[in-house]
Amino acid sequence: MKFNNFMILEFPSKSSNEAFARSAVACFAAQMDPTLEELGDIRTAVSEAVTNCIVHAYPDALGIITVRCRILKDNVLDVVVKDKGVGIADIEQAKRPMFTTGGTDRSGMGFTIMESFMTSFELTSAPGKGTTVHMRRKIQRRK
Repeated sequence: MKFNNFMILEFPSKSSNEAFARSAVACFAAQMDPTLEELGDIRTAVSEAVTNCIVHAYPDALGIITVRCRILKDNVLDVVVKDKGVGIADIEQAKRPMFTTGGTDRSGMGFTIMESFMTSFELTSAPGKGTTVHMRRKIQRRK
């Protein structure tokens, strides 16, 4: 698939890097001239994806998180957030609202939020190999 521009970030799964990833993707997406609402939705979805990596993929150690963004034809932002952590045994269960493996301080709404804020959402995972979240957001062209 052809793309107009791209970026790739790699960083350790430290909680301080969640804000960095969210801001970097928002800055990259800004060249597409999104509305503030679109930009907010993208920031929130990326924040949820990266937080999942930090909390669930690498619960007892630091690991690497990779974020790839591309601008595709028809003004579509393509975002992939990937880890090589513990993986998810039951994807359908993990996608259910309110399900969490992160203890009582987690809402279990991360995947639901990502899916509702983006135009498309795909989740792939394998136990012991990691998880990939693939999201796209169509940015409406202003008149």
